[in-house]
Amino acid sequence: MTEQTYPSAIGEADRRTHLHPFTSAAEHASAVPTLMVEGAGIRVRDDAGREYLDAMAGLWCVNVGYGRDEIADAISEQARRLPYYHTFASMANAPAARLADRLISVAPGDMSKVFFGSSGSETNDTQVKIVRYYHNVRGQPEKKKIIAREGAYHGSTLAGASLGGLAHMHRAFDLPLDGFLHVDSPHFWRHAPAGLSELDYSQVLAKNLEARILEERPETVAAFIAEPVQGAAGVIPPPQGYFEAVVPVLRKYDVLFIVDEVICGFGRLGRWWGSELYGLEPDLISVAKGLTSGYVPMSASLISGRVWETLEEGSSQYGPFAHGYTCSGHPVAAAAALANLDIIEGEGLVENAAIVGTYLQARLREAFADHPLVGEVRGVGLIAGVELVENKAEKKPFDPSRSVARRLYELMKEEGMICRPVLNTLALSPPLVITQSEVDSMIEMFSAGLNRLAQQVSAHGPQR
Repeated sequence: MTEQTYPSAIGEADRRTHLHPFTSAAEHASAVPTLMVEGAGIRVRDDAGREYLDAMAGLWCVNVGYGRDEIADAISEQARRLPYYHTFASMANAPAARLADRLISVAPGDMSKVFFGSSGSETNDTQVKIVRYYHNVRGQPEKKKIIAREGAYHGSTLAGASLGGLAHMHRAFDLPLDGFLHVDSPHFWRHAPAGLSELDYSQVLAKNLEARILEERPETVAAFIAEPVQGAAGVIPPPQGYFEAVVPVLRKYDVLFIVDEVICGFGRLGRWWGSELYGLEPDLISVAKGLTSGYVPMSASLISGRVWETLEEGSSQYGPFAHGYTCSGHPVAAAAALANLDIIEGEGLVENAAIVGTYLQARLREAFADHPLVGEVRGVGLIAGVELVENKAEKKPFDPSRSVARRLYELMKEEGMICRPVLNTLALSPPLVITQSEVDSMIEMFSAGLNRLAQQVSAHGPQR
């Protein structure tokens, strides 16, 4: 096979044999897949030689950027020394032990133990099982329901998708499972009644949460899960005073608080943790993505001291903690994570995310807040969302059948930038190594794509 025919042959094999996640199977059968072959810094290159500024860091995860030899070398060295060993039955390996200790040392709140997995979805499944185990040990077998929020994303496994509040992930799979409940989205701009302040809206949301707990009966409600900033919902930061209003409700009714830091953790918001930014003290924390910057799969459940005490107590009742994965604490993944954390700390990437993130947020608002197709620009640090609307004055969204966000995504690719369409919003989440000049390039390309979209939709009437 010659070098010239290789990419087309790969594309054909992909169409013929590969079922892609979150992709229309019918459309992909006749599509030309974008085949990525190389990455460096914040840019990736496809098989045709086209370069893209990756304003999504892959899937919110390549925090340290592409092509980091430090991580590749750590992976290679560990794979040669000990490529694999399990962690069942007290078996251990040095990288996993070092990583667990390091995570606890930087974790927010009173974290005590780490349980490793391979994805955020897997870790949120683990959290569900820990919650059930915890309440069983405490003699509360009815306390099993978990409350999440509309629009939330917590993974795509059965439990993860049930935790999530995205209808398109439920319909075809008979989800959510029993015992998974949802309360209001915290999106102030979209859902708050006219004239209500953010603080007042937060009080309304907290009262609605309390009403739902009482409706279900507190003795049946086990946990509440939330992302500090919702990602796949369209990048939704909490309204002012939200967590300050919600957390006391959880404590009042003995409801565990799971903080999903899969996107927000490891510097994305300009702080190490979203929990740190919003002053949270979780009972359980879910991490993944930025843990290895996506170089190899790895995730973790961080377990607070008070939850751990109960899990330890359960040994006398249930014996070994009967949960785990083949790759829990994988030595190669742990080595990658340690090298990744060295880069984040050594290069001050959390601080860079705060500085450049402030610049990104200001530039986005300056450039697009008054655009006729833009309803809201929102975000924190190096995560942002630009929501598209058909009618600005009425906050009227585009009909989903028009796939306007998807069309803008395709236009952005033509301009040389990758972002992510989520509902009617374009999400941005660049690597934490991004510079202010590269933010300027992002703004320029986004502006060009958005103006092209405006020309395409102008036949449907003026935007007000």
